[in-house]
Amino acid sequence: MSSPSATTSTSNAPAHHGHGNQGMPGLVLGAIGVVFGDIGTSPLYTLKEAFSPHFGLVGNHDTILGILSLVFWALVITVTVKYVTIIMRADNDGEGGIMALMTLAQRTLPKGSRSAYVVGILGIFGASLFFGDGVITPAISVLGAVEGLEVAAPALDHWIVPITVVILILVFMAQRFGTEKVGKIFGPITTVWFLSLAAIGIYNIVDAPEVLKAFSPFWAVNFFMTHGWHSVLILGAVVLAVTGGEALYADMGHFGAQPIRYAWYILVLPCLMLNYLGQGALVLQDPAAVNNPFYEAVPDWALYPMIVLATMAAIIASQAVISGAFSVARQAMQLGYIPRMTVKHTSHDTIGQIYVPGVNWMMMLAVLAVVLAFGSSTALATAYGISVSATMMIDTLLLALVARALWPKWRTWVLPLCVVFFVVDVGFVIANGAKFFDGAWFPLALGLVVFTLLRTWRRGRELLGAEIRKDGIALDSFLPGLMLAPPARVPGTAVFLTAQTGMVPHALLHNLKHNKVLHERNVFLTVYTLPLPYAPADKRMKVEEIGDEFYRVIVKFGFMETPDVPLALMRSCDQGGPYFDPMDTTFFASRENIVASAHRGMPVWRDKLFAAMHRNAAPATNFFRIPGNRLVELGAQVEI
Repeated sequence: MSSPSATTSTSNAPAHHGHGNQGMPGLVLGAIGVVFGDIGTSPLYTLKEAFSPHFGLVGNHDTILGILSLVFWALVITVTVKYVTIIMRADNDGEGGIMALMTLAQRTLPKGSRSAYVVGILGIFGASLFFGDGVITPAISVLGAVEGLEVAAPALDHWIVPITVVILILVFMAQRFGTEKVGKIFGPITTVWFLSLAAIGIYNIVDAPEVLKAFSPFWAVNFFMTHGWHSVLILGAVVLAVTGGEALYADMGHFGAQPIRYAWYILVLPCLMLNYLGQGALVLQDPAAVNNPFYEAVPDWALYPMIVLATMAAIIASQAVISGAFSVARQAMQLGYIPRMTVKHTSHDTIGQIYVPGVNWMMMLAVLAVVLAFGSSTALATAYGISVSATMMIDTLLLALVARALWPKWRTWVLPLCVVFFVVDVGFVIANGAKFFDGAWFPLALGLVVFTLLRTWRRGRELLGAEIRKDGIALDSFLPGLMLAPPARVPGTAVFLTAQTGMVPHALLHNLKHNKVLHERNVFLTVYTLPLPYAPADKRMKVEEIGDEFYRVIVKFGFMETPDVPLALMRSCDQGGPYFDPMDTTFFASRENIVASAHRGMPVWRDKLFAAMHRNAAPATNFFRIPGNRLVELGAQVEI
């Protein structure tokens, strides 16, 4: 049975991502190490949070089986069916994640329509919430692991936060070295972690096999019937078991869908459920163990090794989230939602391994602030979940659009399931929203800040482009007049970067005004980012000769690519264009100075915010990989 395809170019994905030379076992092992770190550390705090005092639950037989049943069916419905089985079929040229799903959904709607605009807003808001999740995940994972010291050595309780802070600082400082070498051990360590989870679970299930009844949905239904309407609030703890589910889809481009599915079905899901059942079995026998059921379930002789292994698993989970933030930031950068930032490649072989210093240090400060402010995984658990559940709800809505338009043979069963997913997602959102004043406000506030920045930059760029076009001169009418009385021509090639293909670049006008010369060859270069991860070879470049050694060149990149303009120009001769000598080419770009106006497109405070972002954007030298000694930037003042 073939799966539906959201794009016709997925067959090229292996070539893009470098999967082709790895066997399936290697891809599965790599996926275990990178993709499942977040969801794999959930047993550290999920049941502990479910039995925390603010839920008021008593660890009796029916309640324990009810919570275990809710956890199991949440993993089945949300992760197994929704993400692993269905959403991972909606790939954008092999890539996944909410921004890839957003571009797919927008492709099903009329361009420029209100529906496409709303889908864009949903997608960007979901991506903004991802950063809120990305701040909390390292904090709660490492805190949850280090808190094993409370069980092993209660006297060291006051060292938990300092140790967590030191570990997190080291994790963020190590980002600049890349994960290529250390990533090779992620898979084996995480595999040992999951097998240890299973072993601990079996060790405790043997003493209380009664918990195996939790596989029946009867106990989940019975929980709601017994506890009444307010039992919905417990979903705020249950959702912790599925955090990281969206990462399976987001990281699909690195490993492919099939290795992730194999890893989930064969190893991850069974090990997670065995551990949850084991914790439940322990609480059945010893209700006092609800204070920290994960570590209480570990035999005394294995406690310290388990703390070390849990800390390593938490570091790996943090690493995956941080790397994911780098990837999302680059996608947002390429799609025009955030300013240009310095992007450093940490691998000569894998394009996806990047380091974004600005994102790294901002995340580090936010994560450390969260650890110091909340102080424990229990306190953080109240804040965790709202951003995850809201993102999952947005994914469901976008999936319904994609299924309706692109999967005609499959939508008859996918769309009804989307209704089920939406109901579950709404339950998670309501349950986590109830914790708003207890800490859930934080990831929402952080997401709203990021959303405001993204929308302000996007809208500001639109207004800036409109102002430039309004005051611009049409290229087709300017050049014939210029060549009637041409200025002096000097040797070499001038490349003028411009976002407006039909307008005279400001840099050219300033060059003529101040230097009163033309180069013997002039190129008007426009760079586009396609709503595809990788630009097809036949659409990457277009070269048009205008006459008198003037050329119009359009270069297209995918949103997962790093624009390398000099390299693209060197290859232009393959497309019938001229040969560019790198040592004889000068790049000209205009750098606008933004002036805020009270009577234009945005409120003044957003104009000033956009101006500040524009001033601090990385120069074109870095973003387009143009050598600094070959670039001339000319300023222009623009009022928006």
